[in-house]
Amino acid sequence: MAQATFNVRMDESLKRQFDALCEDFGVSAATAFTMFARAAVREQKLPFPETIPNAETVAALEEGEEMLRNPAKYKRYATFREALDEILEAALFL
Repeated sequence: MAQATFNVRMDESLKRQFDALCEDFGVSAATAFTMFARAAVREQKLPFPETIPNAETVAALEEGEEMLRNPAKYKRYATFREALDEILEAALFL
């Protein structure tokens, strides 16, 4: 089977940590990426477990759902710029 090169850019600190972890597992970073790619193709999804959102994320999702259910209760903006201007103005008074 022909081989192909795959380049990945990442933070230097993350690379050092990843290399150390791979060494602990007895594999190279290249082998770990190949394992990742094979698992993703086999499973047709990224091979990560689903995570439980933290409390802040849950609150934001619930707030978004509330806004969809009751849009009349929330201020609307004609443009993104209008909303941004209000946010920036409020930030000046913090």
